[in-house]
Amino acid sequence: MSSNPPSTSQSYSTQSYSTSQNITNKKSILIVGNGGREYALGEHLRSDKRVGEIYFATGNAGTKTLGQNVELKSNEEITTFCKEKQIDWVIIGGESALVAGLSDELAKEGIKAFGPSKDAAKLEGSKAFMKDFLCEFKIPTAKYIQTDNPQKALDFARTLTPPIVVKASGLCAGKGVIITQTYDEAKQSIESMLSGKSFGEAGLRIVVEEYLAGYELSVFAICDGEDFITLPACQDHKQLYDGDKGPNTGGMGAYTPTPLCDKALMQKIESRIFAPTLEGMKKRGTPFCGVLFAGIMVVEKEGELEPYLLEFNVRFGDPECEVLMPLLQTPLLDICEAVKNKSLKNLQVAFSDKHCVAVVLASHNYPFGSSTPHTIKITPYDKNLGRVHYAGVSESSEDREHSMLASGGRVALAVGIADSLPKAKANAYTIAKSIQFEGAIYRKDIADKAIKP
Repeated sequence: MSSNPPSTSQSYSTQSYSTSQNITNKKSILIVGNGGREYALGEHLRSDKRVGEIYFATGNAGTKTLGQNVELKSNEEITTFCKEKQIDWVIIGGESALVAGLSDELAKEGIKAFGPSKDAAKLEGSKAFMKDFLCEFKIPTAKYIQTDNPQKALDFARTLTPPIVVKASGLCAGKGVIITQTYDEAKQSIESMLSGKSFGEAGLRIVVEEYLAGYELSVFAICDGEDFITLPACQDHKQLYDGDKGPNTGGMGAYTPTPLCDKALMQKIESRIFAPTLEGMKKRGTPFCGVLFAGIMVVEKEGELEPYLLEFNVRFGDPECEVLMPLLQTPLLDICEAVKNKSLKNLQVAFSDKHCVAVVLASHNYPFGSSTPHTIKITPYDKNLGRVHYAGVSESSEDREHSMLASGGRVALAVGIADSLPKAKANAYTIAKSIQFEGAIYRKDIADKAIKP
């Protein structure tokens, strides 16, 4: 794919941007978010010849190589900026802005946005709402109770056989799920969440549910309120350590496509989960338009693989977006337009037949707390192996030779691309070894579940 030259790196504040007109026919894009997902979206859009300026609100030190970072945080600031800059499309990366109703605010001003409405975003914004929705529309999921009453939660937990899953209902950046191994652990998690100690307001209502044994898949559907198109299935690696040990994180790596999801299983996911969800949201008067991410647990029952819905997200996953975007051949702008025009049924979404593996490099104290920033040094690697996507990085004011700092959390992703999954994994780890900063941690087993010994 051909690529436009990147825009000049530049920092903006909400007080300093100009009101100059867009003097070309090229599309101006604003991407809302600051992580590796937003970097991957920007990199894909940068390859589209129709795209001119790309802005990131707020972006990171890496996204400045793709476009311009702008300090916009509130819905009002974003809307004002879009009107003055004549932004053609706003791509909303993260869940917080969607749950806060950014799509609705932009729509009121006639600004095109890719992302569901505030009411539709409740599928992620409230796990309690989501579980009740699944129950109402008979979508397969684990047995559960959603409550803010500690005694009711404990009583229900006693009806389950450990492990027992305890979830904060609100947004917790992928970390609000605790798998407890005993009743005492379940009791402690329930009390800690409902008291506000664990996750603040997000945990003041919880979901307690049965543990489903199987393997997880991340499956994404592009939805226009009426129709949907599923993307190649991915597999995320949530736990911090190899072998799925340790605490949950926002994701330590992902790969696609996965042989753990064949056509028969995908058909079940489409017919039992996505189709009734779109129909249910339409019946409620809150049609879902955007990316719907289904976290699936695949359980074997009587020799058959059966999908159960663990959770919905209402945007591209992170790190799944970082493996989907390098393989996506259909321009993202075409997908956005098809969603807006409700013409998905007429769009062919194409992906490369290659494989992609992303390995997350995180700071030493992730996910337990903040980390001291350290300089990132990247030694040269063969660009045919893949690429680096930047996430938790900031600019250094002291080291001009190496101007990027690992500022904490998930810092960068080593993305390997190849004709086979084992080779894509090998490429990703070759790139990972070239990314150096003090205290860097990463898993060594990304994609191993799908690679036969």
